Amino acid sequence: MLILTRKKDESIIIGDNVEIKVLEISDGKVKLGIEAPKNIDIIRKELYENIEKENKKASEIHISLDELKEIMSKGKKD
Repeated sequence: MLILTRKKDESIIIGDNVEIKVLEISDGKVKLGIEAPKNIDIIRKELYENIEKENKKASEIHISLDELKEIMSKGKKD
């Protein structure tokens, strides 16, 4: 892990096209601005971990095609 120290209004560059800038520091919090191409997903780590957890749970569900068909047909009747 690379560890850097930055002050307000200072930046770091990742690769050729991602800039992370320190916008504000107050009350033990740091506000960051991130400039990156639109095709790069930027998401907070805790949200990413929640998505991973939900995807793992969903992948562990075992259901046959017949069971799925029955569930889907019940939903259409409602």
